[in-house]
Amino acid sequence: MSLFKQGRYSGYLRPISYLIDLSIINGVAILFLFKNKDPLTFIIYISLSWVFLSLYSNFYQVYRYTRPVNILALIIRQSIFFLIVVFAFFGIYYEFKIYPKPVILYVLICFVLIAVAKFAIYYLLQNYRASFGGNYRNTVIFGHNKKTVALEQFFNKNREYGYLHKKTFNLKKGEVQLADCFDYVLKKGIDEMYCSISELTNSQIAEIVDFADNNLKIVKFIPDSKEIYSKKLRYDYYDYIPILTLRTIPLEDSVNMIIKRSFDILFSSMVIVFILSWLTPIIAILIKLESRGPVFFKQSRNGFNYKEFDCYKFRSMTPNKDAHLYQATRGDQRVTKVGKFIRKTSIDELPQFFNVLFGDMSVVGPRPHMVSHTNMYAKRIDKFMVRHFVKPGITGLAQVSGYRGEVESDKDIIGRVKYDIFYIENWSLLLDLKIIFQTFINAVKGEDKAY
Repeated sequence: MSLFKQGRYSGYLRPISYLIDLSIINGVAILFLFKNKDPLTFIIYISLSWVFLSLYSNFYQVYRYTRPVNILALIIRQSIFFLIVVFAFFGIYYEFKIYPKPVILYVLICFVLIAVAKFAIYYLLQNYRASFGGNYRNTVIFGHNKKTVALEQFFNKNREYGYLHKKTFNLKKGEVQLADCFDYVLKKGIDEMYCSISELTNSQIAEIVDFADNNLKIVKFIPDSKEIYSKKLRYDYYDYIPILTLRTIPLEDSVNMIIKRSFDILFSSMVIVFILSWLTPIIAILIKLESRGPVFFKQSRNGFNYKEFDCYKFRSMTPNKDAHLYQATRGDQRVTKVGKFIRKTSIDELPQFFNVLFGDMSVVGPRPHMVSHTNMYAKRIDKFMVRHFVKPGITGLAQVSGYRGEVESDKDIIGRVKYDIFYIENWSLLLDLKIIFQTFINAVKGEDKAY
């Protein structure tokens, strides 16, 4: 089984686009509207407004297959919203005495420059893909009909979009089995699998979806009259060919990544400075007084993209060779008296805020498992690997929903995976804050499975 997700979309393009556009709207304002006036209030207002407008209008939802006419439509819509926002500012701050004509001219200059920048990036990337073969994704297609032939031709004729089509599998004629297709996908490092619904049976679709989930591959569908699944589907066009994406992950969006990472850095820094700075010496003394051994316990766990990292905790057990193989169980004799207290209150988890600061973990996310357990569950539990699409967390939706601590049966891990997948597909900063608040309440009350 392939344990590493192949190439990803560049995470830097949207942040760079944001910076360019914010520089344009603020730079033009300073040079054109505020030559002899203090522009600070306007800069703060217009920068925040721009970010919120962009999120609302999906202004930065531009992909490698987006058509230029759609980009132009996004620019026109954003310019209308932006004009209204700028007029609103000067309606409130009338003391600046800036009138409609210069405002309209300002917006027009901004959007000419933004359009030039946006199309320049778009065409430079296309030229880079076509000329140098960079920023590409390997693809295969399941099924053979007019639509799949058209998609294959699109991939082969439009190198500027950055797709390298490797193979089309004709499953109806029985020339190849799904198991052989999956071996090919793993051996050739395929990034995306495209499936024609009309060419596949329900059981084949289920097998492909399970394979994609368990091996961190992207699966997309070429739709027809058949029903797929009751999921949030994203509908895109590659030229004039409709494509459905089965699973959308909010944290793959660059803006959401920046929001979550910024929150992680801020929150973990506050915990380290205001709590761990004075609590660590106290816990260290208590641990040392009761038993010999290190203050901190380090354990390899699997994180984002299945990569291993060292997860830190306050040591809550007497040193033992089985610590990396077996979870703590109810009445576990390895747990010390101090360890029992810090596990019950979740204080033992606090050093993981250093993992968050270093970028291996997030404050909220699926809890990471020991490497031995991850390997076991990946083989036994369907869709377990989906948890590795995002960074692991100190706490998570599964933990505040009753799936914390020891896995006593497969029912526990199946329930945990269910909640983790829901979190991955429905992430928001508000959901993170809700989970953190519930974690704090549970820690104060004490949890039955915190042993």
